[in-house]
Formats: sequence, C-alpha cells, structure tokens
Amino acid sequence: MGAISNDWLAPLSAEFKKPYYKKLYETVKHEYETRAIYPDSNDIFNAFEFTPLSRVKAVILGQDPYHGYGQAHGLCFSVKPGVDTPPSLVNIYQELHDDLGCYVPNNGYLKKWADQGVMLLNTVLTVRAHQANSHRGIGWEEFTDAAIQILNEQDRPMVFILWGRPAQAKKAMLTNPKHLILEAPHPSPLSAYRGFFGSRPFSRTNEYLKEHGIEPIDWQIENI
Repeated sequence: MGAISNDWLAPLSAEFKKPYYKKLYETVKHEYETRAIYPDSNDIFNAFEFTPLSRVKAVILGQDPYHGYGQAHGLCFSVKPGVDTPPSLVNIYQELHDDLGCYVPNNGYLKKWADQGVMLLNTVLTVRAHQANSHRGIGWEEFTDAAIQILNEQDRPMVFILWGRPAQAKKAMLTNPKHLILEAPHPSPLSAYRGFFGSRPFSRTNEYLKEHGIEPIDWQIENI
C-alpha cells in the first residue's frame, strides 16, 4: 500500500495507530493479494500526495473509485490519460463549459486541479474490480472522515463541493465559518438534470477565493 509522506502525515498519524485502521490495512492487503482491486496500491493515497494540506483551496468529495480496468488512480472523478472519459466527468466538463467557457478536453486526467489545491477525495479509497461500493464499510469512511475533520479545522478560506447525497452527508462535519459549502445533485447521468447543470460550482469557487485574496483555480484541463 502506498504511504502519505507530506504535511498530511502528522495530523493523520493518530489514525494509523487506531484499531480500525489496523483492521482496514489487513483487509485491504488481503484484498490486493487475492482479487483485482483498484486503484493500483501505490495510487491509493494520491489525493493526499498530490494536494498537500497546506495548499488545499477546495475539496471535491467523491464516493469510491472507478471500478473498471485502468480507470482509477486515486483522484475522485479522474481517469488516467488514454482512458475514455466516464459519463459523470462528461457532465462535469459540460457544466465547466457552460459555467466558465472551458473547452471540453480529450481526456479525463484531473491532476492539474489537484496540483493547484483542489483535493479530489473519495470517501472510500479502494474498490473490487467491477463491483461499485464493494469496499464500503471496511473502515475507509472513518479514515476519510478524519481527513475531512482536519480540513474543517484549517483556519483559512476553503471551498467544499458536495455533489450527491453521500458527499452531502458530510456537511454536518463542516462547521468552520471561513469555509464555503457548495451543494448540488451528483453529476451522474441519473441525476445531473436535477440541478447539477446550472449550479456553477467552478465560477462560484473562484469568486470566493478571489474575494479572500487567494489565487483562483485554472479549471481548464488541456488536450493531451
């Protein structure tokens, strides 16, 4: 399993010592040894590695990784270069185009967002191949709740983008008055037309950051 090595390590280190995490670690280790699990074990903590705590400006909360071959790489909604853009991300790109005029790119690789301080965090960090939500309830939620708590305690402006019910269930943890919470239905084809389209999360995030003297996000993902 990959490890966290940047400024996330100190605030999260207490979690690694807790009984639930030891059990989670053993479960996940066994799953990787006996089944096809995504993402690659070295990519599990990429949301933390690519976006150090001190640089987080915005958080997009996802549910669990993509469960198709070669898709997931540790950032919610993102896929590796060369992989077809999944339907939810197609809708995200459509809203981004309508909101900010960004062109729709030929790939779904969102690392550019992560590098600018957009933490792309799933609430569950692993999944069995072709079985959505198969690692729900094994302990990841406790770990990512701890991360959300740490983010909530950061004494600076930050935007939380909560799409769909599972992400919105975390809203009760977000009590910091310095943080902006943006909620909308999930961008999946099943729910995007219920209010995801037209919710303008990208411009609203940038407006909030600029109001507080913070460099806005360049949301345009370039063609590869």
